[in-house]
Amino acid sequence: KIWTHEEGDVLSLKVEMQVKIPPHLAFSLLSDFTFRQQWDKHFLTCEVLQAVNEEEKIYYVTSPAVTGHKPRDFVILVSQRQPCKPTEPYVVAVKSVTLTSMPPSSEYHRSEILCAGFQIYSDSNSSCTVCYFNQVTSGVMPYLAANLTGSSKSIEDTALECIKFLE
Repeated sequence: KIWTHEEGDVLSLKVEMQVKIPPHLAFSLLSDFTFRQQWDKHFLTCEVLQAVNEEEKIYYVTSPAVTGHKPRDFVILVSQRQPCKPTEPYVVAVKSVTLTSMPPSSEYHRSEILCAGFQIYSDSNSSCTVCYFNQVTSGVMPYLAANLTGSSKSIEDTALECIKFLE
């Protein structure tokens, strides 16, 4: 299922996926962003720049060029949290950060992720519901342009690839 909400120049996106694996396994696979290239075609490269602590890492990500645009790059902080209570979800939160050791380069257009991530809810010991959220700004809009014109194929394809990867 896909939901969108537009407010000003920000588009909020929610994708809900049913997955037939234990929630802790989905959490483990989705919180390590170096796996993301295996299922998300928007991730060309992804490397860990810094392990802040056990629950937080800073990654450098590059994305392919979209027609008429330079390829994009991102410096993101990925935070992972396990649930405190059985009814709470696992959380993988993502946002852009600035790192002086990784300044913007002329080769890429530095883009920003305001707020994105996953919530993973336990349905049973062997299945879970994965919700992907993203607040998309005009900087990331070229990647979703086709979706905004009514074709949600790219988002749907990425979600299907994510499910296939997890299962």
